[in-house]
Amino acid sequence: MADSPRARRLAGRIRQIVASYIESQLKDPRLGMVTITEVRMTGDLHDATIFYTVYGDAGERSDSAAALEAAKGQMRTEVGRQTGVKFTPTLTFLLDELPESARHIDDLLAVARQADAEVERVRANALPAGDADPYRKARETDDED
Repeated sequence: MADSPRARRLAGRIRQIVASYIESQLKDPRLGMVTITEVRMTGDLHDATIFYTVYGDAGERSDSAAALEAAKGQMRTEVGRQTGVKFTPTLTFLLDELPESARHIDDLLAVARQADAEVERVRANALPAGDADPYRKARETDDED
């Protein structure tokens, strides 16, 4: 997203408009439970990339993607009407991969926790391989000299 405050405000407004349009006006039976997660604007405010997630399996994701693609023109018209900008940005919908990435990270963390538990179990009854205190100790000096 562009770093300008105007781009951030426009992205936030587009997110609200598209989310309310999907909720109230889009009646496509292919559309699943869609959540708009983020909108990113280009620096010239001509293109808006809309990230969304779909609750469900891969079939519901592809059906929802087709429904959003079919209604893209109507949503762009609505965005132009409600924002009143000189040039209405083109809308591009991208499936947000964040939930799948988070699930993968959770799985990796579960494997790491299991490995840590195994190490802790083995360490509980372990004895040192050498001396009980393997560190060098300072020499005791004779005070008689």
